[in-house]
Parts: sequence; structure tokens; C-alpha cells
Amino acid sequence: MRRFLDRLYDGAGALGAFCVFLIFVLMIVAGVGRQMNWHVSGLNDVVAWLCAAAAFFAMAHAFRHGDFVRVTLLLDAVGPRLRRALDVICLLIASVSVAYLTYAATSFTWESYEFAEMATGLVVIPIWIPQSTFVLGCWLLLLAMVDELVGVVRGEKPSYQRAIEERHAAGDFSSDV
Repeated sequence: MRRFLDRLYDGAGALGAFCVFLIFVLMIVAGVGRQMNWHVSGLNDVVAWLCAAAAFFAMAHAFRHGDFVRVTLLLDAVGPRLRRALDVICLLIASVSVAYLTYAATSFTWESYEFAEMATGLVVIPIWIPQSTFVLGCWLLLLAMVDELVGVVRGEKPSYQRAIEERHAAGDFSSDV
């Protein structure tokens, strides 16, 4: 199960990176297209959707690899038992918050689907299609949060703490700035 979840998070991160690559390609096409008098104005809508998709697909991967901003001043000053308790409390609060976000995003997107709502830009497609990347990203982040919470409750070291220790062991202290 651990291997499946790690591959899922890595796959979501790769999908987010692919969205960034598509943004790059579309922006180049738009720039060249404007110089050649091509009609490229609809690309802006697609780029905006890809920006959101890139951010939400990459969240679970970033969370599991310690790439979210964390203020660890208090955690670094307390003992291991209290740190674990604080990690559990923080992960519980984060899981509840992300669960609410996921519920709201899913409900919002489902309503867009039910009412056959269309995008209002130059690219007219059912709006639930780009919104679904938001929903999938939220579900993946929720899964990553609950996965992390279960691991910390079982006594495992948080993955973000392991990631920082691995970076330090490799001589990378850039995340400490």
C-alpha cells in the first residue's frame, strides 16, 4: 500500500509538472502566433486552467516531500514526545480543513456538472472539466494528509521531517533560509 500511495503522489507531481510544461509550450505558441497574426487569444483560458491544475496536482507530492512552508520554531524547541503530539494536532487540524475544502470543491464542481455550466471565456467548454483538476488535487492532498496523520499516530517520523533530514545529510540547507 505504501508503494502505491508514494507512486500516486509522485504521479500527481509529475502531472503537475507536465501542466507547467504545457503552459510553457502554449505561451511560446501564443507569442509566436501573435507575431504571425494567428488567432491565439483562446490560449489564455487554457493556460489559466493549466496553472490551477499544476498547483493542485502538485500539492500532495509537495506535502509528502516537505516542500510546504512550515514554521518549526516551536517544534524544534520541544522534546520528541511533545513534538509528536503537536504534529498530530497540526495534522488533524490540517486534515479537517482540507476535508472541508475537498467537500466544497467536489460539491461546487458537481453543481457545475448538473447545471451544464459552460466556461465564459473564449474557449467554451463545460466548466466542470477544468474544475475537476481542483477536485482531484484536493482529494489527493486529503489522502496525503490522512496518510501522514495515520503514520505519525503510529509513531513514525513525519515524511516532511525525514525529507528535511535527507536534504541536510546531502548538504542541502536551502530550505532553512
